[in-house]
Amino acid sequence: MAALDPLSALTEAFTGFLFGKTETTRLPVRTSTGQAQAVYLPTAAPGLGDSGVIIGREVYSGKGYIYDPFQLYGQQLPAPHWLVLGESGNGKSALEKTYVLRQLRFKDRQVVVLDAQGEDGVGEWNLIAEEMGITPIRLDPTAALDQGIRLNPLDPAITTTGQLALLRTIIEVALGHGLDERSGFALKVAHAYVNATTTDRQPILTDIVDQLRHPKPEAAEAMNVALDDVRAWGLDVALVLDRLVDGDLRGMFDGPTTVGIDLDAPLIVFDLSHIDRNSIAMPILMAIVGVWLEHTWIRPDRRKRIFLVEEAWHIINSPFVAQLFQRLLKFGRRLGLSFVAVVHHLSDVVDGAAAREAAAILKMASTRTIYAQKADEARATGKVLGLPRWAVEIIPTLSPGIAVWDVNGNVQVVKHLITEAERPLVFTDRAMTQTQAEAEAEAASFEAALAADLDAETEARALAMERSSTSNPTVA
Repeated sequence: MAALDPLSALTEAFTGFLFGKTETTRLPVRTSTGQAQAVYLPTAAPGLGDSGVIIGREVYSGKGYIYDPFQLYGQQLPAPHWLVLGESGNGKSALEKTYVLRQLRFKDRQVVVLDAQGEDGVGEWNLIAEEMGITPIRLDPTAALDQGIRLNPLDPAITTTGQLALLRTIIEVALGHGLDERSGFALKVAHAYVNATTTDRQPILTDIVDQLRHPKPEAAEAMNVALDDVRAWGLDVALVLDRLVDGDLRGMFDGPTTVGIDLDAPLIVFDLSHIDRNSIAMPILMAIVGVWLEHTWIRPDRRKRIFLVEEAWHIINSPFVAQLFQRLLKFGRRLGLSFVAVVHHLSDVVDGAAAREAAAILKMASTRTIYAQKADEARATGKVLGLPRWAVEIIPTLSPGIAVWDVNGNVQVVKHLITEAERPLVFTDRAMTQTQAEAEAEAASFEAALAADLDAETEARALAMERSSTSNPTVA
């Protein structure tokens, strides 16, 4: 070891006298980033792997964030269902749309969207549907009277048991309570008679209403009661169904199913934007579409399906519709179904009329994504979902596009990234309201942020995912 010069020796002696130890000089070490990354292990939790679709970037570690419920199921996820929460304007819609677009790059994926929002007379998903050459199934009472889209609850493609379950759900949603035994019996015998006697065409709701108003003697004989009693038992049921036949929902469900609806398309969009979201019509529509899908769309054909529901509190806030969708969620494990529920506030559902059913649905959602919320809402959300304290504290401070992701206990803060090709399809509402100058300014700001964030690592993973989907569509 070389001798110290006089000045260095004096400095070392003084340091030893003052601090009781001698400062040492450590020589620099030259290494690679791959080897040095171990230094930063405490700064971020492990990722979810590199199989699936790219969401964006983990804020703290800078790593690309990749998520796919079908790839993670059975390893890190007990169930493939997903809950998305947050105030308006923070990026929920952008996340949903880019997630769907990226999932559809895989050949074995199929997505169904219940689109309850929209502007300018079309649903929010209209541009994406057009881009993919898909015609949305637009349920509109006014258009239905003019040969618009119809979905028949008595379509032969739905099993007899499914038809009766759907009729009961529609009636219970409208009444706000369950059917009593007598009303249920009147409905059952009317449904059985219509199915047995209508052979030259599809049975329709008008047939059920007619039988409830004018029951056959066989219905009374089956239970050894007076015919007038059977008629009285079915009166309330007939009045509810009459709303679908001759009321404010007429035209959408009181005829044969519209020919040409392609249930094998990669993307199916049910456009509900013309329906009053605060009326009883919305949960009724949700119930009809849910059962119709259950019996005509979901089948064991090895396809991976995503069922995304906007404004999902319309489902979870109705006990009868919530029970229906709770049953639908149970198909996830057996038939490869991932249910995605988008809700503004958790309090909309946990404090609603269907609190018990809502708790069951939330329990099935192993993935939870929470965008910015007010502090009190964030605390309530954290308590219900069991989020760690640090995550609850940062939720009110999150910027648009950044969210807390909880994937079965793996909690990360993730910045969602959007490509240039996706942007025109994603920011549809802003396109309708922004001036040209505002749009250009936002585009310039976005380009700068994207260029800074999307480095070679993320690009390489995107390329690897694309090559993998081409060679083997079932594995990302």
